[in-house]
Amino acid sequence: MSKKIFETKEAPAPIGPYSQAVEVNGILFVSGQIAIDPATGNLLTDNVEEETHRVMKNIEAILKEAGLGFSNIVKTSIFLSDMNLFAAVNQVYGSYFSEEYPARECVAVKTLPKNVNVEISVIVAR
Repeated sequence: MSKKIFETKEAPAPIGPYSQAVEVNGILFVSGQIAIDPATGNLLTDNVEEETHRVMKNIEAILKEAGLGFSNIVKTSIFLSDMNLFAAVNQVYGSYFSEEYPARECVAVKTLPKNVNVEISVIVAR
């Protein structure tokens, strides 16, 4: 098995012992992204729409580093601090895709890293 690690300064640096993304056999696994602005290191949590856009931009930067895009995503996992945020997150999330949407689950969890409201991870195929 050959694996390749992807890392970009255009997305937040890992805050623990993990990589931004790992590719194995043409499948890229992108670690969960939260709304950290990579330029400042600040969390963007004033509203869930802004927060979700930042998460998606972080994912986009990692995909770009790997030479991929949103159309390559086959599976997403969305974690919310409260299921009442679903409609707002879903609207922003959906704006990054067209027609052939990836498979997905969305769950509410008790707490997310740095007490954010949304975290999203993706699995991507070349």
